[in-house]
Amino acid sequence: MTRRSRPGEPGARTFEALPPAKGSRAPFAESWWGRAWLRSLEESSLDSGRLSRGRTYARGGAVGPVTVGPGSAAAPVHGSRPTPYRSTVQVEQLTDRQWDQLLDMIAERAANIAALLDGEMPAGLADDAAAAGVPLLPGPRDLDPECSCPDWGYPCKHAAALCYQVARLLDRDPFVLLLLRGRGERELMDELGRRNTARAATEAAASTATASAGPAALPARPGDPAGPAFNARAALPPLPDPPPLADRPGRGPALVDSAVPEPGVDPAALELLAADAATRAHHLLAGALGARHAETAPPAPLTEWQDAVRLAATHTTTEVFARIASNCGRTPGELSAGTRAWRQGGAASLDVLETPWSPPASRLERDSEALRADWADGRPPRLRSWRNRWTVEGHAAQLRLGRDGLWYPYTKDKGTWWPAGPPDADPAVVLTALLST
Repeated sequence: MTRRSRPGEPGARTFEALPPAKGSRAPFAESWWGRAWLRSLEESSLDSGRLSRGRTYARGGAVGPVTVGPGSAAAPVHGSRPTPYRSTVQVEQLTDRQWDQLLDMIAERAANIAALLDGEMPAGLADDAAAAGVPLLPGPRDLDPECSCPDWGYPCKHAAALCYQVARLLDRDPFVLLLLRGRGERELMDELGRRNTARAATEAAASTATASAGPAALPARPGDPAGPAFNARAALPPLPDPPPLADRPGRGPALVDSAVPEPGVDPAALELLAADAATRAHHLLAGALGARHAETAPPAPLTEWQDAVRLAATHTTTEVFARIASNCGRTPGELSAGTRAWRQGGAASLDVLETPWSPPASRLERDSEALRADWADGRPPRLRSWRNRWTVEGHAAQLRLGRDGLWYPYTKDKGTWWPAGPPDADPAVVLTALLST
């Protein structure tokens, strides 16, 4: 039986009370793991009315500081009485064996660790863990809410409010979910560091043993010249020099007027894709010939939406925009804003446009202090801060901090925020340029 505990034991973290949420219809969780938490709550509830009251309580700021520890979260929740009630929600902790499996899965891929440190829960990790019998995400009836109020509802509105507030914490920090399952961030990162060191030592020993043994010969197969070539790889000649970089990308084939197309074939679309492939190949070759190519990680694969925005931003014609807008599943306004963002910084800039996130408080404090120190007139404009966004009071202007560490300028036009220029690591540089336009 997995052990449960309350958040008074070592490893517990207390989060300040979150401000009231704006809007009555805004979702409590924007991340997929936060939505999984709410789905577990709502599927196990016996009373949708109490859930609705709980959402209202949480939106209105009735939930006080939330203390999260191994196996549970607790908070004072203000109700109709002067004294707040004490609400808790308990979650089963993983066993030591389950933690061992989960840590191995995380350590297998550096991308898992990078995602966690960037405030993301890797979807592949959750799927792999579930397949191995490790319940990383809560399922129906995995949450056990309790409250000191006299209401016997399951959950009562106060415990439901706590659960909705925990979803907002999960959005900001996936380590909250791991702590609820039994282990804190520092403990996990220390253990992952040990496992990575042990894995590297094992791989180095195996590599040394393989080099000492020499290349293994492949069995010869009649008619297969690859076998002898591979067995003799120690004597292979060096690779030829890379091809020179052309001045510009080549032009693709002209298909529109060449012949009558087969049914279902769009010659104009094929011409566009061929031209785009040539442009991307030219860009990749330029990067490969650069002096720092060996130090550069390969770019992450683009999603379908990111690639649609990239195409629209790269091939700036009315016909291309209209074609993509009619097939990408987004509005023309969304595509227009996306293409403008893409031209300022590619996928990182598009993420800034579409996804609010919560940077470390230390980073925001450091940049805020630098902004005050560097402002030419001594005192910068007043800013309203929300997550990674600073909105300038009295101006239709905003700065957004990207996950790449750069500040992006935005202006508001007819109720919509639009990318307004190139980013910079110094918020004073961006804000000065933004207010001078």
